[in-house]
Amino acid sequence: MGVAIRAADRGDQELVVRLLDEAFQNDPVSSWVFPGEEYRRRTHHRLMAAFTDVVLAEGRIDVTEDGTACALWLSIPAGDHSAQGGTDGAEAEEGDDGVRLREAVDPENERVERIARLMAEAHPADRAHEYLWMIGVAPGHQGQGLGTALIQHVLDRCDSEGRPAYLEASSARSTRLYERLGFAFTGRTLDLPDGPRMWPMWREPR
Repeated sequence: MGVAIRAADRGDQELVVRLLDEAFQNDPVSSWVFPGEEYRRRTHHRLMAAFTDVVLAEGRIDVTEDGTACALWLSIPAGDHSAQGGTDGAEAEEGDDGVRLREAVDPENERVERIARLMAEAHPADRAHEYLWMIGVAPGHQGQGLGTALIQHVLDRCDSEGRPAYLEASSARSTRLYERLGFAFTGRTLDLPDGPRMWPMWREPR
């Protein structure tokens, strides 16, 4: 039986933020950005809300019909280095976007700004592609293939249009899932200062 998927709209903003907040509470990267369980419970949702607002305005959010999983996608044109907070590869402007994100989410938390800058710097800029920014599955529904269905939903279109795709895996375990979907590690990890490692992954269309 297939997974029913639809495009989210502004009316789904609260649902998407809640899904992402719950799904990433124990994620290594989220734990680095917001160290401490209580601190993370109080502040993490603000970053998820900022990401959701960006993608609702500039990209596409797919949700399962039952509201238990979502995927955030941006279409990145060739030469665009703005994903995750940069603009045209200009260091000063990247910093400005990171500052704005930090000020909107958690003004005293320098790590919000730093991760935005590091991810922007590592993001491929030479070819147009679909960027899987985030994918979240409600904790009680993980392991049921919902994430795979959401990703494949867009990858089928990538294949038909001859368009590559890109993502950053936040754990070694998740890289294996993405490899099964055709993604390959780019060869250089993104290492957060005194924190976890991320695996940038690229997928050529099939």
